[in-house]
Amino acid sequence: MNKYSIEATPNTPNIKFDMEKGELNISGRSIPENSIEFYNPLFSALDKYLSNPKNNTVLNIQLEYFNSSSSACLLSVFKKLEKFNKGVGFPVTVNWMYEENDEDILSAGKNFEGMVDLPFKMISVSEN
Repeated sequence: MNKYSIEATPNTPNIKFDMEKGELNISGRSIPENSIEFYNPLFSALDKYLSNPKNNTVLNIQLEYFNSSSSACLLSVFKKLEKFNKGVGFPVTVNWMYEENDEDILSAGKNFEGMVDLPFKMISVSEN
């Protein structure tokens, strides 16, 4: 399993994890009925990847909205990457993308950045 993918629904994000490239993309809305159940397969894929990672790992997040239980799951992803980054020393980059006028999503990214020791890049994107 070198790729992990979930197509977006109105309540769940699009997740594309290319383990060959070391790139994880999460985008869309994250308001699943059971966030832990939804994100558990991603946690497993991430654990598998981190046992044999690439020299550089990139996490791209572009969420338009997420609920508090999804926030806890995202923090778990960040914590796994933080532990890995400190232990192995391979660089991990988090690209937090937000629509240019969405102060709530930008603020959420800054809050996550303050909770973990990972390099975050705040990237403003134009609304489509």
